[in-house]
Amino acid sequence: MNSEFRCLPSVDRLISEERIRELARNYPHELLVKLVRQQLERERLAIAAGNRCSSIDEMVESITAQLRWLESPSLRPVINATGVILHTNLGRAPLSREAIAAMDAAVRGYSNLEFDLDSGSRGSRQVHIEPILCQLSGAEAALVVNNNASAVLLGLTALARRKEVIVSRGQAVEIGDSFRIPDVMRQSGAKLVEVGTTNRTYISDYEQAITPRTAALMRVHSSNFQVVGFTHSVSIEELVALGQRYSLPVLDDLGSGCFLDTTSFGLAPEPMVQHSVAIGVGLAFFSGDKLLGGPQAGIIVGKKQLIDRLRKHPLARAVRIDKVRLAGLAVTLLHYLKGEALRKIPVWRMISAPLEEIEGRARTWAEALGDLAQVTEGESMIGGGSLPGSTLPTRLVAISGGGRRKGHNIVPALARRLRRNEKCPIIGRISDDALLLDPRSVLPEEDPIVLEALRDLSVDRDSYR
Repeated sequence: MNSEFRCLPSVDRLISEERIRELARNYPHELLVKLVRQQLERERLAIAAGNRCSSIDEMVESITAQLRWLESPSLRPVINATGVILHTNLGRAPLSREAIAAMDAAVRGYSNLEFDLDSGSRGSRQVHIEPILCQLSGAEAALVVNNNASAVLLGLTALARRKEVIVSRGQAVEIGDSFRIPDVMRQSGAKLVEVGTTNRTYISDYEQAITPRTAALMRVHSSNFQVVGFTHSVSIEELVALGQRYSLPVLDDLGSGCFLDTTSFGLAPEPMVQHSVAIGVGLAFFSGDKLLGGPQAGIIVGKKQLIDRLRKHPLARAVRIDKVRLAGLAVTLLHYLKGEALRKIPVWRMISAPLEEIEGRARTWAEALGDLAQVTEGESMIGGGSLPGSTLPTRLVAISGGGRRKGHNIVPALARRLRRNEKCPIIGRISDDALLLDPRSVLPEEDPIVLEALRDLSVDRDSYR
């Protein structure tokens, strides 16, 4: 037997260590025993692999480190200086102050989430949001669930199970995180009927594919890619006209869910919710946390007859939205209704920010770094599966740190230092041996934290390794 196994202490021996006994003042005995046993199991596996047995001190330090890790929340706010406005890895859309306040109020106590204050009887959580959505979109009815993938799944399951849905082959896409339209169709029980080719589809392709088993025609917006060159696609107007001739609803997966005209900001056109509704789609599906600028949600607007079928389906309960996001989404939608989206919603504040303002902030940031940085021209991206290939002009703070020192590129160390900023991690991007920081994706009220962190970088420039 490996002699190292004899060095393993008993559970009681470790529990009796002074530092572990001190932990017992704040943590349950059962938790400490569990952590000790887990540590001893790790030691056994390490010894079996040919490693030495850790000392008592090393084991105790490992156990206390595990406790610190469990106690410290790993989900933290960060400052997004990457220049990607809807950065999926950083949580997509930041919320307005008013939306945050509404969400805070929703969790502080009880609410009339599903209670009618007039009648004293049970109500529906959808009443808090449906009227706003109908006013904004012009739709007859609306339904909100937990995300857009759920919205599409619910729509297909309720309307097309064991039936056929016709989609252009160029739209049978993967939107992101393995969310593939063919897979969603399969999960819903609907049969996908692909028509046309990857780059060219005509209205006649749809019409020729219609059979007595067809339940719907569907458009899927290519949110995160473009097909250019020798292409042809069917407009939503053509699709709706065909659906009306054959009494078939058109399901329109818009992806981002945009209520403002993106072309007025120098961006490519993004399908607008109210446009799809006005044309006459049966249902339009879109996200709450992309260009809409609210919390994660899946929103469905359209014909009341179809929405009612979705409401009654058992899956609707499984994917319903919670009270916190419902409160934040309602306030976000009100910003649009009141005409204050550009002033209140962070995503649109960033998109509409004048280049002169961004340049001024970039120069202030660079001054805090001295000769470590310079201001350069660049481009910001919308991100979040929205407006692929469309960018906004910006000004970047490029931090080179004097290039390399003793053959060592210090830029990764600079980026790591900002990511470890105690007040709030700051995330940039590295390109061509420089750390780039883009003020467009940083709210002006976050500038004091950024400036303090950059001044610290300048002061400690000789300490980077």
